[in-house]
Amino acid sequence: MVNFNVLTKSPIFKGLSEEELKELFGHILFRVKYFKKDDLIACSGDELLSLCVLQKGSARGEMIDYSGKTLKIEDIETPKTLASAFLFGKKNRFPVTVIANNDVELLSIPKPEYLNLLQTNRTILNNYLNTISSRTQFLSEKLHFLSFKSIKEKIANLLLNMAGSTYHSVELKYTQQQLADLFGVTRPSLARVFGKMQDEGLIKINKRTITLTNKKGLNELFQKN
Repeated sequence: MVNFNVLTKSPIFKGLSEEELKELFGHILFRVKYFKKDDLIACSGDELLSLCVLQKGSARGEMIDYSGKTLKIEDIETPKTLASAFLFGKKNRFPVTVIANNDVELLSIPKPEYLNLLQTNRTILNNYLNTISSRTQFLSEKLHFLSFKSIKEKIANLLLNMAGSTYHSVELKYTQQQLADLFGVTRPSLARVFGKMQDEGLIKINKRTITLTNKKGLNELFQKN
């Protein structure tokens, strides 16, 4: 069953009322798929044949690097879409493996049906163009982040971006385990590097508040490589 109230909050359908969505959906084919926690939703490389919108629950995108280590790319929360930027084009396949974090309801709209919506509704078309542009920017930033070789560089990049040019203290919204998953490393390895950076006078840690005591030193980490 489609949850039209949730869909009005989706980046793809924002700006449309429940009544407008019910009218539009009355003229297209669609399915709602159900998944349990840790169910495989899609494998990297699977052909992407439908627009997929989360209307309940969350999922995570994962990749396996050259060493066989699993790297979490991001969590996808309701009411976002899965790989919408890859729906069209020559290689319209899932770029990552997608796994359910909890009970998931996934609205699946076949590509021809979604194309019909794009052609008949300007709001949906504008929303889609904005969505794929934002995804391109996100992936570009992610690739830049993954280019850093060491854990120390990744931590420094994260902290400097959070602090910007104005602030010298930041409040971490991630747990150490979440950061370890984000960086593709173990939690003990991450903790050791945080401790070493504090010993070197680069940062000062007080629970989740991290003070950048030597911004110049943090920036110099990137100039050494």
